[in-house]
Amino acid sequence: MATAKPKKKNPRLASGRKRVRQDVKLNAANTSLRSKYRTAVKNVEKAVAAGDKDKAKDLFAKAQSIVDTVADKGIFHKNKAARDKSRLSAKVKALALKPAEAKAA
Repeated sequence: MATAKPKKKNPRLASGRKRVRQDVKLNAANTSLRSKYRTAVKNVEKAVAAGDKDKAKDLFAKAQSIVDTVADKGIFHKNKAARDKSRLSAKVKALALKPAEAKAA
């Protein structure tokens, strides 16, 4: 049925042991940044859904910075970051234009 995962062996060489220690730290840092990225994007989307223009613009400006940082560090591909920024920007701009169109009509 379900096979147990084979237990990882400890590296014998000092360089291997150091690599394991570094990997733990890097994994924690990357996980933290990935979480910060997702939270920033989610916050902008919530503000857009609520229809709060000013809050959405402020959060979008902060999210852009976080998205660029994550892309520069190679946690997400730069094209994914650009795509996400573009989509968020379109949502924020659409929110800004919505009431203006209603008043003009």
